[in-house]
Amino acid sequence: MDLRLVEYFVAVVDHGGTTRAAEALYVSQPSLSQAIRTLERQLGVTLFDRSRRRLVLTPDGEAFTGPARRILADAEHARDRVRSVRDLAAGRLEIAAVAALTVDPLPDLAGALLTGHPGIRLTVLDPGTTDGVVGEVRRGRAELGLIDRPMPDGSLPVHELWEQETVLVLPPALAADLPDPVPLTALAGIPMIVEPSGSRSRAVLEAELGDLLDVGVECAHRPAIGQLVVHGAGAAFLPRRIAEDELRDVVVRSTVPSIRHTVRVVHRPGPLSPAATAFLRAAELIRDGRSPEPTARTPAPPGTTPPGRTPGRTTG
Repeated sequence: MDLRLVEYFVAVVDHGGTTRAAEALYVSQPSLSQAIRTLERQLGVTLFDRSRRRLVLTPDGEAFTGPARRILADAEHARDRVRSVRDLAAGRLEIAAVAALTVDPLPDLAGALLTGHPGIRLTVLDPGTTDGVVGEVRRGRAELGLIDRPMPDGSLPVHELWEQETVLVLPPALAADLPDPVPLTALAGIPMIVEPSGSRSRAVLEAELGDLLDVGVECAHRPAIGQLVVHGAGAAFLPRRIAEDELRDVVVRSTVPSIRHTVRVVHRPGPLSPAATAFLRAAELIRDGRSPEPTARTPAPPGTTPPGRTPGRTTG
């Protein structure tokens, strides 16, 4: 059903005939009369009794008047909602992310987005692996994906944000005899707090130490790892910013070789929603040091990259 025809019908009802309705709508009276007849054909009923000097609603016309007004009100409400989403007064955004990046940098990115656009509803999915994140984006369950490894096949557009350094974090008692930076081979015999098999840090340790890796705690809950170190449960690998800014009474050491990875945002080809576009914009501002990060620490000076981050690029 053409919404314009419904609008014309309501105008005729409200103005008591086609002459005044046509003037209000800035259309010719013959065009308006033809539009009403088209609507009647679409509905299969007669809406007006034309046997009198002025149009009078038939019973079918009376029955249609209420629904017609609701149709127009619902359409206007829908237009308002679309305008709100477009203007970022409302909307939703689904992001899939590997667990490591939900600790850093997702909180900064989400904070930057929602501080400027509090009407957006953000949902974060944890598919477990880079392949899982990419799969959620391909299937459309997530509009954006945060990954820390190269795209498996290069089939999705990629925005490289920055390079992050992962460092060794230890209780003071375990760090006493270790050099700075620490060769990974020197970690043999030190109880490690590790993520489950499949994580990047776990893979690096297993590749370097093999059977010498001493797993003290296996923890799938990434935010708890830092507190386990603080309480002396063992050593762990964490993003440098988390280790230096959010943990107390721990020792932070670089490693040889260093452990670095690039934070990337992936999405399906084609236009992005306004919320996703705003998220990428916020990420680029943080990357370029042009927007204060929504935390208590001092933001990077203009033209620089936040601590522990080296600028990336966009591909795809």
